[in-house]
Amino acid sequence: MLDARKIRANPQAVEQQLQKRNLSGALDQFLLLDEKRREVLGKVEELKKFRNTSSQQVGKMKKEGQDPSELMEKVRLAGQDIKKWDEDLKGIEEGIEKILLNIPNLPHESVPVGPDDSANVEMRRWGEPRQFDFEPLAHWDIGPNLDILDFERAAKLSGARFTVYKGMGARLERAVINFYLDIHTREHGYREILPPFMVSADCMLGTGQLPKFAEDMFKVQGREMYLIPTAEVPLTNLYREEILEAKDLPKYVTAYTPCFRAEAGSHGRDTRGIIRQHQFNKVELVKIVAPETSYNELEKLTANAEKVLQLLGLPYRVVLLSTGDLGFSAAKTYDLEVWMPGYNDYREISSCSNCEDFQARRANIRYRPAPKEKIQYVHTLNGSGVAIGRTVAAILENYQQRDGSVVVPEVLRPYMGGLEVIKRQ
Repeated sequence: MLDARKIRANPQAVEQQLQKRNLSGALDQFLLLDEKRREVLGKVEELKKFRNTSSQQVGKMKKEGQDPSELMEKVRLAGQDIKKWDEDLKGIEEGIEKILLNIPNLPHESVPVGPDDSANVEMRRWGEPRQFDFEPLAHWDIGPNLDILDFERAAKLSGARFTVYKGMGARLERAVINFYLDIHTREHGYREILPPFMVSADCMLGTGQLPKFAEDMFKVQGREMYLIPTAEVPLTNLYREEILEAKDLPKYVTAYTPCFRAEAGSHGRDTRGIIRQHQFNKVELVKIVAPETSYNELEKLTANAEKVLQLLGLPYRVVLLSTGDLGFSAAKTYDLEVWMPGYNDYREISSCSNCEDFQARRANIRYRPAPKEKIQYVHTLNGSGVAIGRTVAAILENYQQRDGSVVVPEVLRPYMGGLEVIKRQ
């Protein structure tokens, strides 16, 4: 959530920043309500001043033997007016908060300005796409051919955009999860968390999924609970409504969780295979840090996500998202896109974002820089470390062989019982 004081201090500058995100007039209603708020505050302050001075006058009149009845009646009526205006003020402030909850974060100055993903900037590449001496297949063909992915039975169970992993497919998925967690906890300094997979509406509001993206969430019927769309939600909200000490920062946490997304706005996109599913597995990285370190921490977080792809030998590129492609809560985002021979193109496998204090304001996560210093909001960062299903898809496509088998990346073989090649059983 944006700082209302920052908007009031320079609304034109904030409006210009929002226009970079293709939003025009986003502050109009806020400014109207804020003007009304100032008017009501002025009336309340005048009435309270009148009540205070009059109350003192009443006491003086009583001491002097004068009749204060008329003035006391005015004080009583002023009290009623104050109560009424306070109620109006509460409604106005609730309206302002509702508006702020639907306004996205402001882009960092280093983010390229553009209308959509066409303005994204490629920062670097790692690895060379493999040159096949045969026509490579897509993972949605490789998996069923090996009898390790079953889309038809998944549809029978749950409908479209679900997958049943079978045999070595399930083993491969589990191997990738454990490999990622081991690297991030042993080598990158993250603390592993196993959070609940359902969270309250307050948690979803804290990280920015609610209220704007309610249609993308799976809500538990009859309860104010939601299936998590990413472990970013419970991991960030671990510290909701807390004041942390500077000595305890930065906090690095990671978690494996299933993720649940309605994909309400993605009809017709990546409908085949396991790239865009209603349920998928992911290892998430979250950082809670002091503001002055957050952009250095973003580079480190991105490098952590890159490292696991390098160890797997999967070619990828890093893309800096433009203002028109930024997520709602992000001030700056790097996407990692892995090479997929089945698409003959790169596909997103991780997004690494600095949200600055945007989520911290919503979730009220603060820290004390020093014993006598003013309490401040932390900065929050998150990134996929990385998406599991998309990793499996990339392995199947990049490591496929002419005979239809798939070579297991060397770093995963200890997690696969020493298996070197996945063949149809």
